[in-house]
Amino acid sequence: MTTAAQLLIVDDEDIALRNLQHVMTKEGYAVTATRSGTKALALLEQQRFDVVLTDLRMEKVDGMDILRRCRDIDPQAEVILITGHASTESAVAAMKRGAFYYLAKPFRLDEVRKVVAEAVEKVRLKRENAALREQLDNSVEPVRIVTRDAAMERLLELARQVAPTDCTVLITGDSGTGKELLARYVHYHSGRREMPCIAVNCGALAEPLLENELFGHEKGAFTGALAAKKGLVEAAAGGTLFLDEITEMSPAMQVKLLRVLQEREVLRLGATRPVRCDVRVIAASNRDVAAAVRDGAFRKDLYYRLDVVRLHLPPLAARRGDIPLLALHFLRRHAAQMKRDVSKLAPEALALLMNYAFPGNVRELENLIARGTAVAAGDTIEAADLPEHLRDIGVITIRKREGRMPTLEEQEREYIDRVLEETSGNQTAAAQILGINRASLWRKLKGRREQ
Repeated sequence: MTTAAQLLIVDDEDIALRNLQHVMTKEGYAVTATRSGTKALALLEQQRFDVVLTDLRMEKVDGMDILRRCRDIDPQAEVILITGHASTESAVAAMKRGAFYYLAKPFRLDEVRKVVAEAVEKVRLKRENAALREQLDNSVEPVRIVTRDAAMERLLELARQVAPTDCTVLITGDSGTGKELLARYVHYHSGRREMPCIAVNCGALAEPLLENELFGHEKGAFTGALAAKKGLVEAAAGGTLFLDEITEMSPAMQVKLLRVLQEREVLRLGATRPVRCDVRVIAASNRDVAAAVRDGAFRKDLYYRLDVVRLHLPPLAARRGDIPLLALHFLRRHAAQMKRDVSKLAPEALALLMNYAFPGNVRELENLIARGTAVAAGDTIEAADLPEHLRDIGVITIRKREGRMPTLEEQEREYIDRVLEETSGNQTAAAQILGINRASLWRKLKGRREQ
């Protein structure tokens, strides 16, 4: 950037102006020179300059005016003030207003060259960093969770509140509810968003493989270890490590993870010295983690380390108002990916989705919309474009809760809720459908409220 830096020189003394213009042009800078402070302000509006060298005392518009305007127009540019009436007060005032340097006349040309080169380098670094930040912002799509459900909005508000705190987060919820997406949402709203967010499924790998993936190894640690390898904990340094299905981790691995959380360091396989590692851990499970602790399958001390903030994702069946919103969101996404001109959902198709229990939650809804987008004959997903089992309105699916089948009491509650929803809250009509009298239904609802 040094050879292409744009310089603006302002001095109402013709000899001084021409002298500086000659010297700076020989240095390889693109120089614009003017004797008028007013003209200098106009030039600042029209063109971007990297460095401005300006006389302090001029008629009408002086160096301080130019400094103020330059800071307003382009805060990344630097201003060097030159004056033949140097004083401590004016130097202090210039620096307070953001001047890069204060040169007193008569100055040495070597000093001017040095100061300008330093100013140009500082501007180069500032502009380069700004360009990198802009590139990063443009390359990373903001993590969006689509909802208009009041409970989900409160959950997202809590996620945004805890995101900057760096505390560990435990995300619970059924499979397909979007636990990894929520983890990335927390990461995106944290101060770590410019660093990696790495996800690992703890149930997908056997213990030796998981240990190697998480903690890495040194050269020669085992047969075939021809070179040292960083684990994912180190790879996520400065960022976030998302550990999905944390309850599938073996007791031995739980101990090693606990050390990472407590000591902020990781010991590679075959190493004798640990490596310091700054990483935020977000864990998730579709099981009841507290029950796993009671059963002895999960360490209590690790559970307390992870469960600093709990974020529980409700099943899609509990936020049915989001089904049309999510369906259209997925429709737009898959239509663009498949390059298909499908943009609408027929009312009959939406009715089928609204009456479905979604045991696979949001993931299942997306898969259904992807299928409908692929097979739709026109611009609309019709009921016939959805799977046959979905078109059987009478079918009621049983949805697992935190990795387990629901109890009879839980299933009864859900069925009563569906019947009440079907009868628009009419308890007499609901009791007739349920095959019980209205008093029995009232006692069941009353018992639920008192629990």
